[in-house]
Amino acid sequence: MTAPGTPIAVITGASSGIGAATARQLAAAGYRVVLTARRKDRIEELAAEINAAGHQATAYALDVTDRAAVDEFATAFGSLAVLVNNAGGALGADPVATGDPADWRQMYEVNVIGTLNVTQALLPALTASGDGTVVVLSSTAGHATYEGGAGYVAAKNGARVLAETLRLEIVGTPVRVIEIAPGMVKTEEFATTRFRGDTDKAAKVYAGVAEPLTADDVADTITWACTRPPHVNIDLLVVRPRAQASNTKVHREL
Repeated sequence: MTAPGTPIAVITGASSGIGAATARQLAAAGYRVVLTARRKDRIEELAAEINAAGHQATAYALDVTDRAAVDEFATAFGSLAVLVNNAGGALGADPVATGDPADWRQMYEVNVIGTLNVTQALLPALTASGDGTVVVLSSTAGHATYEGGAGYVAAKNGARVLAETLRLEIVGTPVRVIEIAPGMVKTEEFATTRFRGDTDKAAKVYAGVAEPLTADDVADTITWACTRPPHVNIDLLVVRPRAQASNTKVHREL
């Protein structure tokens, strides 16, 4: 399946944005990357790109909310070095009074239950490696609330608590748990998906911000954390652009 001694990294939500950037950077760092996402064509294209660059990549279409599919996927791994739980996202920006419960439910399913499904299924392989790493991509939304964000904030709080609790529960095993909490990241899809294709609303999120974070910035952070010596655990790394002091305090040049 892979060259002897080559560590394997699974990245969920690898079809675009932070997930795709992380796949490229971990592959360049010497991992054989397994790309998962629902959009098979996108991850197959990315795997071909990574392989053409002389690295190792495999694509596997997967919906992280489908537990049976996740369990089947996990049977391929006797040993696993890294799991990057990146699949997630936001839907809507309505206040609590008028927010759509279906949006809240979907965000919780992907950001929390999806992370739980994949982590539970792959934890034995991560442990068997003797040096496993679980990465949970939360968000600064999981650490501070803001108006119009309650559903997403609630979901990312769930992801944050999952990471914190798992770290407590598996201490003493050869698996470390890392939480990366990005602030404002401008990717091709995050805000557009949140506002259901409304590109004008999506553009306003970043209006006047000269340099929001990029997917590569966050991927660089993830790769750095994963490649620390095994005894070093980055419990939590919050990363924001310089222009963003908090979720509600952003310098804009308008």
